[in-house]
Amino acid sequence: MDTTFWQAISQLSPGHQFGFAFALFVAFGFEFINGFHDTANAVTTVIYTRTLKPTPAVILSGFCNFLGVLLGGTMVAFAIVNLLPVDLLIDSSSTRAIVMVLSLLLAGVIWNLGTWWMGLPVSSSHSLIGSIVGVGMANSLLTNRGIFAGVNWHQIRHVGMALLISPLIGFALATGLLLAMKRVLKNPSLYQPPGEGDEPPHWIRGVLLATCGGVSFAHGSNDGQKGMGLILLVLIGFMPTYYALDIHHADLVSNMRAAAIEIGEILDEENPNDAAAINAELAPIVSMLEGKRSFSEVTPAQRWQVRQAIYQFRKRIAETTISPQTREKMEPQLRHFSRSIEFVPLWVVVGVALALGIGTMIGYQRIVVTIAEKIGKTHLTYAQGAAAEVVAATTILLADFYHLPVSTTHVLSSGIAGTMYANRSGLQSATLKKIALAWILTLPAAMSLSGALFIMGSYLIPGAMK
Repeated sequence: MDTTFWQAISQLSPGHQFGFAFALFVAFGFEFINGFHDTANAVTTVIYTRTLKPTPAVILSGFCNFLGVLLGGTMVAFAIVNLLPVDLLIDSSSTRAIVMVLSLLLAGVIWNLGTWWMGLPVSSSHSLIGSIVGVGMANSLLTNRGIFAGVNWHQIRHVGMALLISPLIGFALATGLLLAMKRVLKNPSLYQPPGEGDEPPHWIRGVLLATCGGVSFAHGSNDGQKGMGLILLVLIGFMPTYYALDIHHADLVSNMRAAAIEIGEILDEENPNDAAAINAELAPIVSMLEGKRSFSEVTPAQRWQVRQAIYQFRKRIAETTISPQTREKMEPQLRHFSRSIEFVPLWVVVGVALALGIGTMIGYQRIVVTIAEKIGKTHLTYAQGAAAEVVAATTILLADFYHLPVSTTHVLSSGIAGTMYANRSGLQSATLKKIALAWILTLPAAMSLSGALFIMGSYLIPGAMK
């Protein structure tokens, strides 16, 4: 944390300082709970195939989760932030925005803890996204804009499709991979539950260790970014001027001002009918950044004005009919705008990595039992464990590549179900019904909980209804 962070903290009122500290605590707590809620996804196979004992298994998983957060990038974090509409992100420097952030954080934590206590492997991604949708819709209801105006539905469809399809992909690919392994690897012991005192062959042990590490790394890279997205919402709500622009890279200001000028020239040439309106959105950016060598030279108040102007410009561009060729010409310049406002402070990355990594090392037993013993009718085999985890790690890493949040829990659970089906081990319908019910209920439950918390907070906290 740099001096600008502490300066921004000192400018908050005592009440807002307490609220900010509480919001950070809950956000890091969400990621900590996410860690022990989802630990079972990685360690179930190595524990139940006797590849590792529980303690070294969770230590390995925690370390790989930690690395996954540090090395996994940040684009999924902004997929989370952008679930809220542009208007709300522009006008977020209010008490209502603070109540909104606290409501969605608490709703996600409450649902995750409740389902963990019942041993249900549900998705932290679903609960987080449901919480964001709930507060967005409740905010629209309170501001009389219509209940459906408070959410970026285009982004919701984009994210929701990934969450819907990924378990199906996990089931299908794990089924296919196990069937392929049966054709290639003829050792019958790979497809039979290990007996009392049995240990896997050395090469299988190596594969299972690698897949455990791979799932943990992939989980950290994807789910860690969801925690980053939460903390960014906290920063936007409580300290908008601190998080308004990336002040740590001096070249951004000159690049963005030059990009704004060049976009104006492209539009004058390619799309003159709309150029005037769009250039009007760009004008404040060009004027406020003139002569500046870094965003740190821009006053805090103007930083927020520049950020608002960028969002207004991006909204105008999204709503304007522009040819694909013109958009392609503008793309390199638009990336400078994104780099200026879409960044994650280093302390956020490290804090999330620690919260997720440490959380991974505790509380795994409840979900492990459900995944390993209650999905199929027989004990997990070596081949089933390897196939399910290879598919899970690959699916999640591909989701990272396409900047999509997916559920590690659902991908791996469906993968194990797929291997049980392929191995003709049988499936426990009662457990699958419970998992499916939790999957169906998570979104509406999180939406209702966060929306109710936001409405109550808006009426109870002074200034939230302005």
